[in-house]
Amino acid sequence: MPDAAPVRMTGIVKDFTGVRALDGVDLTLRPGEIHAVMGENGAGKSTLIKVLTGVHGHDAGEILLDGEPVRFSGPKAAQAAGISTVYQEVNLTENLSVAENLLAGREPRLGPFINFRAMRRRAAELLDGIGVDLNVAAPLGAYSIAMQQLVAIARAVDIEAKVLILDEPTSSLDRDEVDVLLGVMRRLAADGTALVFISHFLDQVYEVADRMTVLRNGALVGEWATADLPQDALIGHMLGREAAALEQIERTAAAHHVADGEPLVEAVGLGRKGSIAPYDLTVRRGEVVGLAGLLGSGRTETARLIAGADRADSGSLRFAGAKVGGHNPRTAAARGIAFCPENRKTEGLVGDLTVAENMILAMQASRGWARSVPPARRDTLVAAFIEKLGIRPADPGTPVRNLSGGNQQKVLLARWMLVEPKLLILDEPTRGIDVGAKADIQRLVAELSADGTAVLFVSAELDEVTRLSDRIAVLRDRELIAVLEAEADLTSEHIVDTIVAGGREP
Repeated sequence: MPDAAPVRMTGIVKDFTGVRALDGVDLTLRPGEIHAVMGENGAGKSTLIKVLTGVHGHDAGEILLDGEPVRFSGPKAAQAAGISTVYQEVNLTENLSVAENLLAGREPRLGPFINFRAMRRRAAELLDGIGVDLNVAAPLGAYSIAMQQLVAIARAVDIEAKVLILDEPTSSLDRDEVDVLLGVMRRLAADGTALVFISHFLDQVYEVADRMTVLRNGALVGEWATADLPQDALIGHMLGREAAALEQIERTAAAHHVADGEPLVEAVGLGRKGSIAPYDLTVRRGEVVGLAGLLGSGRTETARLIAGADRADSGSLRFAGAKVGGHNPRTAAARGIAFCPENRKTEGLVGDLTVAENMILAMQASRGWARSVPPARRDTLVAAFIEKLGIRPADPGTPVRNLSGGNQQKVLLARWMLVEPKLLILDEPTRGIDVGAKADIQRLVAELSADGTAVLFVSAELDEVTRLSDRIAVLRDRELIAVLEAEADLTSEHIVDTIVAGGREP
């Protein structure tokens, strides 16, 4: 007898170069149900979907389709079996008509020729079937992103999708467009399609999802009926608690006495349209200021303006008492601002260079390319930081791409420690690394702040933020809604309450 669930994934394991991206994850999709997959960046949501659709093979576990084991060779094979994905970036051709996009590869024909009249008629029927009225002869590019998303959904319906995966489909839509899309999702579910909804907009998830599966750090936290899981409990599950090994870390006492210290960074009304609302934030010397919030809350955007990685279009920034102008990564580094970005592989490290070459980049840039760092000094410094940070393998000639995620992060930190920055901005420095490496990096942050370095620390891990921070800026929906300073407020529970309350007194 066929399984009542069209898709059942059990015990899915996926490893990437020493990093376990999925660790025994289960996911059951039922006909006529909208199932949300929830979790922060790095939780494993995208990897799980890519395993299901054949982009990645799984290393352990089983995928059942209608009760039969399957392992797809790629997205086309998954689509042929009835599993379709609509991504945030619509994968259609804007200069072709709506009808041509809908029926590409399946055009009705009269002999060797395309029957355009029949194609337009079929396209109109498909759109009408999901409650959408468009001119199917018009170029797709004439319509909004929301309408293009609906065309992509209609195309999936036409290839008889049993399972439709929607990956952040509402991230670029306004409220009216969201309402239309959610209405189409309900209509498809009522017709018996199993839908997967991936979104960081909690209100939308609670509005439309029947069930949800929560992942954290590649592991399954649990599955719940949406009605049985209050929003604050969901946030708690997504952000989670750290492993016991990390509970050992204690901040140096001196680092807790910086409330009246000298301001190093003063942002006043700093903002960027479409990225982060104007905010006020001060970071003092020797202080760790944490940025906390859910995925999409604006944590990274807040940090990137101070780092000079993005250009602000409102407000002002002062550094060490002087107003900052012409702020960009080069001038920021010259001022003593170091930035370790969230994506260390593409924005931080150069994979083909060695450990030593990656470490020395910032120091060499500060000297200018005409004055190279003397080889003996370079070798001494690199060896000292390899030992200090416990980088493994301890071979400075190893290509950095061959290191684990935790050791790559240590190399990036060593690069900036070599130039002794005044402000160190760390965006998710412990994501995707093992507990031991996390503990090493957290200890290093505590030591740096105790020595007078200011740290702006971005993390989805609430226990990590509360353990290390002297103050915590809380963000929601790309707006800084509160800065928590009282020691009694620096708890995971209070941060969650603040997020749920939207900055009002929880």
